[in-house]
Amino acid sequence: MEYLNANQGVFWLGLGFLMIVLEVLVFGFTTMLLVFGGLGALTTGILMQIGILPNDWIWGFGAFGVFTAVYTKALWKTLLRLQNDSRQTTQTSDMIGLDFVTEQEITLLQPGTTRYSGVNWKVEIDKSAGTNTIPAGTRVEVVSLDAGLFRVKPH
Repeated sequence: MEYLNANQGVFWLGLGFLMIVLEVLVFGFTTMLLVFGGLGALTTGILMQIGILPNDWIWGFGAFGVFTAVYTKALWKTLLRLQNDSRQTTQTSDMIGLDFVTEQEITLLQPGTTRYSGVNWKVEIDKSAGTNTIPAGTRVEVVSLDAGLFRVKPH
């Protein structure tokens, strides 16, 4: 503990790197809060190491809070825009276009199931199908999908 009291800049640098690594490896840049906190801690650590901030816990926590808020204000909209731009807006999958024959009747209120590639998939009628019911034995085409879910329309 004496080492940390004497070298708080090292503590803040380590905390900053740890927060950024956790955000990248564990959360995959989904929350961004650890990035802002990590940048605030890194800035605090650097300023303590070069002697601009005193080597004091109160100064450290105060600077950490202020720098985290500044980075959040400065980078939030830019990083959010980058995060949203990187999301895929059109679905692409080799399963879109797949056709098969329904095993049971499918309605808007009663989805069906099918087995494909060793997985049981829930089958729902897609909005673009223009029908409320697909009878059993009808050839259908997958037009969109989610995890464990095919949305189909009659072929």
